[in-house]
Amino acid sequence: AGSIVLYIPNEVILSSSKAMEEFGRLAEAEEMLISNGYESEIRQYYLMVKILVELDKGRDSPWFEFLNSLPRFYSNGASMTPFCYTCIPPLLAKLCDEERVRLFNISVKQGLPFLSDEIKGDPELWKWAYQVVYTRGFETDNGDFSICPMADYFNHGTDHEIWLTYDDAGNCYAQSTMDVPANSPLRMCYGDPTNPSFLLSRYGFLDESSPATFCKIIPPYISDEMKNLGYAENRMLFYNTGDVSEEVWDILLYMALDETDPGIQHQFYQAHMTGDYATKQYIHEQYYPLTAKKLANHINTFLAELAALEKKVDYGGKVAADDHPRLPLILRHNEFVKNIFLTVRHKQGLDLNGFG
Repeated sequence: AGSIVLYIPNEVILSSSKAMEEFGRLAEAEEMLISNGYESEIRQYYLMVKILVELDKGRDSPWFEFLNSLPRFYSNGASMTPFCYTCIPPLLAKLCDEERVRLFNISVKQGLPFLSDEIKGDPELWKWAYQVVYTRGFETDNGDFSICPMADYFNHGTDHEIWLTYDDAGNCYAQSTMDVPANSPLRMCYGDPTNPSFLLSRYGFLDESSPATFCKIIPPYISDEMKNLGYAENRMLFYNTGDVSEEVWDILLYMALDETDPGIQHQFYQAHMTGDYATKQYIHEQYYPLTAKKLANHINTFLAELAALEKKVDYGGKVAADDHPRLPLILRHNEFVKNIFLTVRHKQGLDLNGFG
């Protein structure tokens, strides 16, 4: 633990701040990004432009060998076909669509006189540069956005052995977070391990070691009271052990009481806000059959939706496998989610008579 396993000198790191210094501020491009609603992606945009400039140089680029080593095929949201979006559950479809829309909106070609017309006019190169930046870049401690060649080769791990640090000179160090036995992997964390949908939509892989997934309860309207009770995608969780997060039970009870007893709903909410655990627990116990039935109905409805999606994926795979090569990954994702839902239903006793 604490060992430096990889050192990347500052001069080979690709970063948004260096790109801004090299090109100057691209006012026309920045204005378009802001008008498109992507002011937060300006750093990533400069890094995309830097990748394209180095591509334009070909073998004269000092990063040629590095760029030439990178994948050409991706399975994330920005690379999926419209048919793929129809084969995945709503949350993942939403995240994947956000990636695709982001790619479209930040591929701003105006005001780049130093890029050749060939590069500027090739949408596949822009898509590739986007993939490189968004799957290999990370925010640094000082707020920069960087790609550190070689450090970007670390795979993702829920239990990660590596984290990246930077010194005052901007050099990057990959440092071990724990004692690492011989012949075991070195991995870093790409994001919240309880959000496999994000990891798939952004990076294009399924993290089957994820300990949990969002429970997929998406009400038509999410009030401030529901947010105060804990409604959030990273808190409303189903665990692969079959356990259910406290926030799921709270939200389900709140929704059930909204339909049956608004007075008790208000009492329940006030107990939560004042930390009156005893009252909260009492109400939970009194209304458990109602809450459990609501959970069972949600699980069964979602499993039925997954079954319908599976048929659609199978159809697409038979008819146009060459046009939709990401379908096998989508099937694995849907199966992963289904197994967690089945585990939750079984452990919570919801597959017994009386619970749908």
